Amino acid sequence: MNITITGPKGLPISGNLMAFRRSPLQFIREAVEEHGEVVHFRFGPSRHVYLLTNPDHIKEVLVNKQAHFRKGKGLQAARPVVGDGILTSEGKKHLRQRRLMQPAFHRERIASYGDVMVRQAVDLMSDWKTGELRDIHSDMMKVTLAIITETMFGKTVKEGADQIGHAIDVGLKYVANKGSSFIDIPLSVPTKSNREFLESSELLDKTIYSLIEARRNSEGEGHKDLLGMLLAARDEDDGEGMTDEQVRDEVMTIFVAGHETTANTMSWIFYLLATHPEVEKKLHDELSTVLCEKLPTVEDLPQLKYTNLIVQETLRLYPAAWTINREVVEEVEIGGHTYKPGETLMMSQYVMHRDPRYYEQAEQFIPERFDSDLLKRNPAYAYFPFGGGPRVCIGNNFALMEAALLLATIAQRYRLRLAEPNQVVEPEPLVTLRPKNGLPMRLERR
Repeated sequence: MNITITGPKGLPISGNLMAFRRSPLQFIREAVEEHGEVVHFRFGPSRHVYLLTNPDHIKEVLVNKQAHFRKGKGLQAARPVVGDGILTSEGKKHLRQRRLMQPAFHRERIASYGDVMVRQAVDLMSDWKTGELRDIHSDMMKVTLAIITETMFGKTVKEGADQIGHAIDVGLKYVANKGSSFIDIPLSVPTKSNREFLESSELLDKTIYSLIEARRNSEGEGHKDLLGMLLAARDEDDGEGMTDEQVRDEVMTIFVAGHETTANTMSWIFYLLATHPEVEKKLHDELSTVLCEKLPTVEDLPQLKYTNLIVQETLRLYPAAWTINREVVEEVEIGGHTYKPGETLMMSQYVMHRDPRYYEQAEQFIPERFDSDLLKRNPAYAYFPFGGGPRVCIGNNFALMEAALLLATIAQRYRLRLAEPNQVVEPEPLVTLRPKNGLPMRLERR
């Protein structure tokens, strides 16, 4: 027998969609408070969405019964941006692509990129001046783009970097709008957003395919960057490698997933440090003790314990991926309810990470909470900033190392202060959770 599931009352045609689009984070949190562990929404005339907030139910979806689902509408909408790469592909194709890509993300391989991350952070600060007001979110986007291009291609793509960043931004906004709309306008219709998206896609394709072609023509030179590893990868079953189109899709996926997400995390870190001086002081004390004014390296990370705790706690309060959606493809029972094909199950990291059942003072920024057995005490899916199951983010270790090294390098030299004493920074939940309207901050040299 199915359990009774309730949800907020919606409008006759659009259902809950307009209320959700107005303020997604507020809407889903209030819905959980009022309706409990499973909440029903209707987006449009016939799209039924169920928000799950029981960690065991989330594990059922992402791990135990994951074969009953496919990626949700939002990531299906991402195909025009990232193609059929590891982020969007399903079934056997996803398993094959993940197997081919895995060596590029082994811990030893990732560790070799640490010097690039630190050097790019130093380069970013080369024209910073004390007292200057800067959009730190824009700066973080620039430095993470520089890091992803150098680690992927073995060189920085400084010429046209702003255009590449803008093109990725256009693509992400296109995906966010398409994923939360119940009117599906084909790309062939020349709307303003469609035209902008197609122009951006053309720029990205031209850039990436030219880099792939140049690398194919220089085979035998032993490139050790991510692109070189993708081109050299061979399937252990059939010995086949990736086509140019497959490589393009994976490069595009890494560009989007590995650039915007870490930039957002870094922005939230500096916002939280600016509003929590006691945490900032503990960070500075650790940096002085461990580094003694030298630049950080990968070898220093195990000693930079508080630095890593800050990253973990920031990912709790402001997870880059704020929700995961799965569409039912085969009838499945979870938690006493049978879900039908076509229905969508939503699992929100933002909601789970602020759940008072699992976190004392859940709204507060307390890095020390992770310096305990918290993750062992809590259910596995009370904290899942990188997703879970066979589709857990393949670049999670890259992202954690990058965030810690960027934080240590920048905080060693500068304090970042909010532009105004009572400045309010709102999260904007698009595909990722970014600071709305950027993050203006004032530089203060240490």
